[in-house]
Amino acid sequence: MARITVLATGGTIASTRSSTPGATATESIEALLQSVDTGTHEVTGKDILTTGSYLLNHKDLRIIAESVADVLKDDNCDGVVLTHGTDTLEETAYLLDLVHSSSKPVVVTGAQRTPDSIGHDGELNLQDAIAVAGSSKSQERGVLIVFAGAIHPARGTTKLHTTNPSPFGGVGACGYVADIPSSASKIGESSTQADKQVHYHACPRRARALNLPDERFDSTRVDVVVTHPGADATAAQAYADAGAAGLVLVGTGAGNGNHALLEWASETIESGITVGLSTRVPHGSVLPLYGNGGASDFLQAGALFMGDLPWSQARILLALLLSQQQVISSDALAEHI
Repeated sequence: MARITVLATGGTIASTRSSTPGATATESIEALLQSVDTGTHEVTGKDILTTGSYLLNHKDLRIIAESVADVLKDDNCDGVVLTHGTDTLEETAYLLDLVHSSSKPVVVTGAQRTPDSIGHDGELNLQDAIAVAGSSKSQERGVLIVFAGAIHPARGTTKLHTTNPSPFGGVGACGYVADIPSSASKIGESSTQADKQVHYHACPRRARALNLPDERFDSTRVDVVVTHPGADATAAQAYADAGAAGLVLVGTGAGNGNHALLEWASETIESGITVGLSTRVPHGSVLPLYGNGGASDFLQAGALFMGDLPWSQARILLALLLSQQQVISSDALAEHI
């Protein structure tokens, strides 16, 4: 038996359709757990937030990270499950992974269909997440995302579909949860939590844990600019003028921009604002392959290459580092990208 704490933040898994045009997060974690078979595990729940993840800000993410860290310190807790909306789940999971220093597993899950929808998936996802958090095989694997029976590492995982019950991908699953009917089960009965088996075929990469975000993280502004044919520096400069400490330039191909953005980046970096270079391509790394406004020129200008991190997670990494130090070196990024 494992002792699991489920921390809830809202999202589709806690949303219902009422008189409003769309679903809104209203359900408490107690209500969610009432419909979940936790098997032999001892499960307790606590609400941190009850909101859609598209509404979260840096302060909310900090509060979530602090709440997870506090629970992990408890000797009576063997693992943590966090329920979260899928829209920005990849950012929160990655932030948690960046600061996760415990051997205990942290598992993030949610739903694509509300509890009052046909074929709702939250109950099964939560049941699987509890099984993963309670498995001894999950020790030392950092923060994991569990959805539709698949186990994903936090780093590199991103939402790839708006409505599919299996929306996450990127670097690929590192394991899965299987339902194995017990010998005591009768025909027609559903499997219980005790019948779930957790399997891993890969070990997620783990870097040295960074410090937890503090209140400086709340107001650290890092914005995102996407390149496209004919893009200029208007949006990028507006963000800089608004007080951005850093910007992520989402380039084409292996991180390419153009002459207008290169000129802007050169001047902006010289002024002390951090520019990270990412790519809008789903797979592959930023590489200095091209000049004439390409990634090679941005590297020479002082832009930080964000490797193969999704731009959403690259932004979180820069924001966390910038909130704790004024200058980020390539060496400081190396082990995390």
